[in-house]
Amino acid sequence: MKKITPDPPIDTVDKNVEHYMPLTSNDYNIPALLVDTQAPLDALHEAAAHRIRAATQLLENIASHDNLQSNPALLQDFAQLCVIPLRDGCDLLDVLGRRLQEQLLT
Repeated sequence: MKKITPDPPIDTVDKNVEHYMPLTSNDYNIPALLVDTQAPLDALHEAAAHRIRAATQLLENIASHDNLQSNPALLQDFAQLCVIPLRDGCDLLDVLGRRLQEQLLT
């Protein structure tokens, strides 16, 4: 199997860990989705809120259906659909929290 070479090289991303943080929902060892930790606070908040609201809406829709059969594969798919944006939202909130703490300490 051919080895995949990242573009940019992985060490370029590692040098910028403080500025760009990989999302924890990445399921591959080369991060493709990154959070700009220096983005404006309102942009970080809106991105987090959007992802959390989307997952919440899906969960509310699932919860309101009385006739959902307990199909384990279907329930696992729904759970995965919620996990990804919730993790992304939590990552964004973590960055937002760290940035707000830095502001309080300076």
